[in-house]
Amino acid sequence: MSEKLGKREDLAQVLRSAERIVAFTGAGISTESGIPDFRSPGGVWSRMKPILFQDFVNSEEKRRESWTRAFQGRAGWTGREPNAGHYALARLWEAGRLTSVITQNVDNLHQHSGIPADRVIELHGNASYATCLSCGLRHEIEDLRPAFEQRGELPACRSCGGIVKTATISFGQSMPEEPMRRAEEETLSCDLFLVLGSSLTVWPAAGFPIQARRAGARLVIVNRDPTDLDEHAHLVVYDEIGPTLSEVVPANFPG
Repeated sequence: MSEKLGKREDLAQVLRSAERIVAFTGAGISTESGIPDFRSPGGVWSRMKPILFQDFVNSEEKRRESWTRAFQGRAGWTGREPNAGHYALARLWEAGRLTSVITQNVDNLHQHSGIPADRVIELHGNASYATCLSCGLRHEIEDLRPAFEQRGELPACRSCGGIVKTATISFGQSMPEEPMRRAEEETLSCDLFLVLGSSLTVWPAAGFPIQARRAGARLVIVNRDPTDLDEHAHLVVYDEIGPTLSEVVPANFPG
């Protein structure tokens, strides 16, 4: 079906008729919380060059630079609060309409808004904690800070001594198999695939909307700017995420 430009009233009607909604969120839903996006002018990667995964693993200097950025919060991915868009999705969850959120974001804001952590599928990881690259043990960022800032010690796993990295997926790092599997499962079982604030340019994640469309779900895209997949959508709304969702998913949204 060719692209259909719509308004908030059209989006509200589509949401009311859906029973199994999967939300697919990108940086655009979190910019309204003050979190910078990745690629636009002024975004994260215009201010500092990304550190490749291979360089992080192979270079102590790069690991030190990466952890300096993390402890200083230079990317700006943590320490923010959910906005109206996040809370609107949480209301869809409470109404029994939203089955899961597939997110490209690493900011933990969907969980903070009230959506259960096991219903948030993080394709690119999470910046609020760290993991051991050898055994997978979780480490809290604040537990690692004193040794690094006071003694200059790089974080190492308290269990196996392996390299510890923030739990985000870096350039050159393999996509996590289990989240990708779960995302595909949710994509194929929904009746509405709702894209919010994603440019849909990063693959393989950008393939999920097409999968949902081919499986028979309605595809709706809400974004400030056009995306490469607009022509495949049943409905496209060019608007701000928070104000739009606040209007179409009120507190009394039907369950």
